[in-house]
Amino acid sequence: MITTRKLGRSDMSAPPIGMGCWAIGGHFTIDGMNDGWGDIDDAQSIRAIHVGLELGATLFDTSDAYGTGHSEEVIGEALKGRRGQAIIATKFGYTYDRDRRALIGSDVSKTYIEWAWTQSARRLGTDCIDLYQIHVGELTDQQADEAGEALETLVDQGRIRAWGWSTGNVAAARRMLKFPNFVSIQQSLNVLNDAPEHINLCETGRLASLNNSPLAMGLLSGKFGSGSQLPKSDVRAAGHSWVRDFVDGKPRPEVLQKIGAIRDLLQTGGRTTAQGALGWLLARSENTFPIPGFKTEAQVRDNLGALQLGALPPPVMQEIDGVLAELG
Repeated sequence: MITTRKLGRSDMSAPPIGMGCWAIGGHFTIDGMNDGWGDIDDAQSIRAIHVGLELGATLFDTSDAYGTGHSEEVIGEALKGRRGQAIIATKFGYTYDRDRRALIGSDVSKTYIEWAWTQSARRLGTDCIDLYQIHVGELTDQQADEAGEALETLVDQGRIRAWGWSTGNVAAARRMLKFPNFVSIQQSLNVLNDAPEHINLCETGRLASLNNSPLAMGLLSGKFGSGSQLPKSDVRAAGHSWVRDFVDGKPRPEVLQKIGAIRDLLQTGGRTTAQGALGWLLARSENTFPIPGFKTEAQVRDNLGALQLGALPPPVMQEIDGVLAELG
């Protein structure tokens, strides 16, 4: 039986591994650089979502930025007739040019939020978005408060159930606890890159911690080696300064060394490397919801196999901490 976790302070619960839908959005750019994950096949993406539903996933995380709306369109198509089986979490805040498939700026004003919600709801085929998240990570206090007030109004109107923020700024996120329907923070978190301040805020503030990059942009799938090279059409090779574990599409040697050192521990109990990495996140806190990305049914089956295997045992967690501390 698959256990569920409370989605922060909301009335929603979900199995603790969701499905990250960035990759299925296909090509788009930011700052003139590719921000997608290479070629996609919409029919394959829809089959993968259906497999996810069959294996117990209910939390689907996307953004209107991914493919400038294309990811939302694919999810909407996949969930036709099955909307009640899913918790849809999407994001807003990056403005875009759909014709050029380009992100061109940011806007979290009340007027823009109204417009963005309308577009996302149409693409997703729903009249209520379950979790609506601010995608822009850094805002002034005034911008954040005005966005929070607009989002609370959407809750009151029944157009969203709850809202959150995708941000690395813990202090800014803590300020939002004053809003009753602020229920989640999304941040990068995995066994190689912990985020203890985020976890502490989520635990003390009763927020859900949605973990993007839970497999370190795929490195913790165990499928990359020193000879791996990704094409420029892949976000990991596009030259973004925030891509920490790849350089010019090649895995960093020191990251591969760390993965090699903990691989056997991650594979405890017959887990794959990816399942162990997700099991580490499940053990890290009762508030975590890792949202690994996918493009194929096989990836979904591997990722969601971690739901049955559950959290890594405490002694294994301690061993992993020790090994990583030695490597620095």
